Amino acid sequence: MSTSAQSHTVAVLGLGAMGLPMAGWLASQGLPVRAFDIAAVRLELAREAGVEVFGSAVEAVAGAHLVLVAVRNQPQLEALLWGEGGVASSLGKGSAIVVTSTVGIRAVQDVAARLAADGLELIDAPVSGGPVRAGNGDLLMTVGATDQGWALAEPIMQTLASNLVRIGDQPGDGQKMKTVNQLLCGVHIAAAGEALALAGKLGLDKAKALDALMSGAAASFMLGDRGQRMLQAYDEDGAEVKSRLDIFVKDMGIVADACRSVHLAAPVAAAAEQLYLLGEAQGKAAQDDSSVITVVAPQEG
Repeated sequence: MSTSAQSHTVAVLGLGAMGLPMAGWLASQGLPVRAFDIAAVRLELAREAGVEVFGSAVEAVAGAHLVLVAVRNQPQLEALLWGEGGVASSLGKGSAIVVTSTVGIRAVQDVAARLAADGLELIDAPVSGGPVRAGNGDLLMTVGATDQGWALAEPIMQTLASNLVRIGDQPGDGQKMKTVNQLLCGVHIAAAGEALALAGKLGLDKAKALDALMSGAAASFMLGDRGQRMLQAYDEDGAEVKSRLDIFVKDMGIVADACRSVHLAAPVAAAAEQLYLLGEAQGKAAQDDSSVITVVAPQEG
């Protein structure tokens, strides 16, 4: 890690599946990290990881050079910035907010314009890779940032990411790239669920089928990662929740909106979106997204 990164104090707001391991990794690298989450249990986990925690977002951002935001969606982002106890008014001009979440192209563009009017930089840097990689500084970050924003945030982003790609020079560009990424991720998870469900219905041992698939041309990161959890989807407690199914309801909705905005037909992505929506309607919103296998095959084959 560069000495310029070590000179930064970072506030991490949102200690969910990605925010907590990112905060823990930054703290493990010797950075002063100040964090807040509305859930007491997440604050305690952060404290155990060596992160200084606070009772409010405003307290957490005091003295921070960068504010790293890991929230679920646009309403949460706007509430964090401008709602009751919002942090935007507490930040000095020239401060930078790094949005690591997938909240949508237009959402980030609108928020960035509003922040810019107050002299604040928004760095659009959605992350991909999952909680384990987040806790090892091994993320993909696709970034849309002005030159000033990039200069402010690059040292910290380099610490978090093994693959840091400045895809464009404006907020919104990072979200565009993440939208493309999520189209593939959402389709791959849905396809993995269908494939392993078919293996089971054909009377094959799904674990052996998964091993065979991962050694050939059909292999993918999502098949290998989610496939292991799909093997647990029919257990009484299901698979460990590492990525909620309703996250892909949101993300595939963002994909659909983006496709409509440029008049692009995306029938495969649309079909995958319907599987996640069906899963949500069946009460699986808070389950791991690997439970999509139980949407296409409610009974284990």
